[in-house]
Amino acid sequence: MAPSEQRVSVAVGDRSLSLVNLSKVFYPEIGFTKAQVIDYYARIAPVMVSHVARRCMTLRRWPNGVDGQSFFNKRCPSPRPDWVPVSIGPGDRDGDIPYCRLDEAAALVWTANLAAIELHAPMARADDIESPTMAVFDLDPGAPAGMRECCQVALDLHEILAAVGLEAFPKTSGSKGLQVYVPLNCPHTHDQAADFTRACGQLLARQQPDRVLVEMTKSLRAGKVFVDWSQNSRHKTTIAAYSLRALARPTVSTPVSWDEVAAGADGEALSFEAADVLERVADRGDLFAPTATLRQQLPGA
Repeated sequence: MAPSEQRVSVAVGDRSLSLVNLSKVFYPEIGFTKAQVIDYYARIAPVMVSHVARRCMTLRRWPNGVDGQSFFNKRCPSPRPDWVPVSIGPGDRDGDIPYCRLDEAAALVWTANLAAIELHAPMARADDIESPTMAVFDLDPGAPAGMRECCQVALDLHEILAAVGLEAFPKTSGSKGLQVYVPLNCPHTHDQAADFTRACGQLLARQQPDRVLVEMTKSLRAGKVFVDWSQNSRHKTTIAAYSLRALARPTVSTPVSWDEVAAGADGEALSFEAADVLERVADRGDLFAPTATLRQQLPGA
């Protein structure tokens, strides 16, 4: 076995894992290795687990780093430890799909060892896949629009939601956009979440047709922010809070405050890498924590 392939045994809580290829460079631009990816997920686990646990998780894996090919794993990889449970989620043409559940820190380390740089989560938990716990607005800018324009639209959206008595929590996508989540945590359907987010997006588009749209046609998006309400579909996922992104640098889908969104609307950078996020959580805690427990009812639901 080559030195780069040597296995290292580690303990995560009361679990024992065997890790391999720790020196492989996953982010060549800065030399960020697989060991650093695993270390990030191990250290962020105390806050991340509550946002991915009990959900049918989709893994996106880059075995040769972010400059290589990637593939999605909806079906939980095999073999897997017996302490990584699976749950049946939205299927495909081959029938039901057993998805991984990442219910503890060791499971995050296990997936990182599989080169699952990105973790994507559905809106519903595995024990009730018909009832989303959140509604999401995925704000996607079309160049030359960028994060600044996303923040401006998010602030307008925040006002609409506040007007109907709803609290909302923003996070960066870790890429070029911003996402706004409305916690529900009480019975709703995916159609109710989609209808509500689409209606809010349509209102913004009517008020600001020069910078907001809800149509999915990519040719119409230049210079505008697409309010993607379709992410509330039963079979869709969004990048999980605190997940790394497989870009040139190890950016993270990062919960942010509304004050930070306001600063972003004025042009302040709103992008965070792994080390930044660990420092933010140490200083400020989990800004996304309320999304796991806050109960709210959508108007008309």
